[in-house]
Amino acid sequence: MTNAKCTLCPRNCNTERSLQAGYCGETTDIRIARAASHMWEEPAISGSNGSGTIFFSGCGLRCIFCQNHEIAISHIGYQVSQQELLSVMFQLKEQGVHNINLVTPSHYTEQLIPVLEKARKEHIDLPILWNSSGYEKTETLKMLEGLIDIYLPDFKYINSDTAREYSNAADYPEMAKQALAEMYRQCGSPRFDAHTGLMTRGLQVRHLVLPGHAQESRQILWYLYQTYENRIGYSIMNQYTPMPHMQSHPLLHRKVTEQEYQNVIRYAEAIGISNALIQEGEAADESFIPQFQGKKNLS
Repeated sequence: MTNAKCTLCPRNCNTERSLQAGYCGETTDIRIARAASHMWEEPAISGSNGSGTIFFSGCGLRCIFCQNHEIAISHIGYQVSQQELLSVMFQLKEQGVHNINLVTPSHYTEQLIPVLEKARKEHIDLPILWNSSGYEKTETLKMLEGLIDIYLPDFKYINSDTAREYSNAADYPEMAKQALAEMYRQCGSPRFDAHTGLMTRGLQVRHLVLPGHAQESRQILWYLYQTYENRIGYSIMNQYTPMPHMQSHPLLHRKVTEQEYQNVIRYAEAIGISNALIQEGEAADESFIPQFQGKKNLS
């Protein structure tokens, strides 16, 4: 990669990341915090053997409540070459995972493209997931066409004020809308293996209900249903976990109540959403948050 100024994500920080870290906290050197089979994704993604997740260090969004705070702010991670990353993918495949799940990969798009192209040529033969915040540029996503099988983005906010307060990204709603449209254009509706029930292709949109924000959650679901109806997959999550540094926040210091979550679920049903995955019981638990190491870990 040359010393070009980085404009991969909507931040357009224009940092020469070959020389110094950008807004995402990362240079052009690929760093990962964890690579392992992960059982806590959607059932059609984790299956019985787990999803082969690779958590990348750094993040271009950096929500104040991030559950993966330590890697989002680049405190944890180890450097890998493109060939080493490819080897990690094949090691995960040997463990029997159902897919390769790239978590928060957007700021490494240019470095990942040749890795994914080589994985195809060397017959990785597993669906490749792009698991992201939804805060992406369509120009960057277009670079991935033909390399990603499943898009698994968040749709966090539809209110610019909320996006500004929690992620310093007032343009999040518009950028996410455009990004989802491009993801849908590339991969379309969810498709599943007839024998295993595992997801093989398509767009599955996640929304994490935040405490005190049930109304915004309803607005997000209304937008998605008006735009895509049941042609996309929905994951409506209640697993928000307040991190220690959020204890003084007026809203985000607590978990989502059962009443708040059920309010959102009932609304989804009322407007016609019929293929949403929901979480039952006490999903907001630290067991859902992987432990990250600053060294290679494939177990």
